[in-house]
Amino acid sequence: MTINGASSEILLKVEDVSLAFGGIKALDSVSFDTRKGEILAIIGPNGAGKSSMLNVINGFYHPQQGTITYKGQTRKQMRPYQAASQGIARTFQNIALFKGMSTLDNIMTGRNLKMKTNLFWQALYIGPARAEELKNREAVEKIIDFLDIQAIRQKAVGKLPYGLQKRVELGRALAAEPDLLLLDEPMAGMNSEEKEDMSRFIIDVNMEYGTTIILIEHDMSVVMDISDRVVVLDYGRHIADGEPHEIRANKEVIDAYLGVSHE
Repeated sequence: MTINGASSEILLKVEDVSLAFGGIKALDSVSFDTRKGEILAIIGPNGAGKSSMLNVINGFYHPQQGTITYKGQTRKQMRPYQAASQGIARTFQNIALFKGMSTLDNIMTGRNLKMKTNLFWQALYIGPARAEELKNREAVEKIIDFLDIQAIRQKAVGKLPYGLQKRVELGRALAAEPDLLLLDEPMAGMNSEEKEDMSRFIIDVNMEYGTTIILIEHDMSVVMDISDRVVVLDYGRHIADGEPHEIRANKEVIDAYLGVSHE
């Protein structure tokens, strides 16, 4: 059974998650789920707790309350390396690339978990280490072709335009072959043409790789165009979720974005 092209099987379930920093509540008893193969958008005004939610999912933050069930396993907290090893990859609001390294080498760093030979063999670069390196480079070259960035494969990413740096960061996340891809404002700072390109790549990743995607995005036209479902947060609270057309007509969501008083 599928819903909007996505499976009805739940890949990730967030239940009653609360996160506070001192006396400030970033998340307040938030619950929602993500179905396998869907694109789920998390939206809300600035300070709504969207990035905090992604940080909880992949283990950067540990909630004081609540649980997350991923692939049928329930946990209260997880370390980022554990999340990565279980198929969760992440991009960030602020680009986190190695600026002096080439596009190719940056994307190769996303293959670290796929490299099994020890440091001795890697230093010698013979036998199994060489075979493993060639296999991983082949996988990276396919991603470079997929994202249409062949022309910049050997260029230092620090010298690339912002939109291309965002694409390289997406490529590095894809190199880990994630089952769940978390995108934190993947189109922030882009012009309309760059947004169109990134939207197309996100849809292609979802359709061709079958990757489940959770994204945070402020451009509502993008959210409504590419998402299967939308979750809305406001002041750390879950106030709505549903298909894009339902969210567009939801009065509480409209009030949150317009700053209407909740009193």
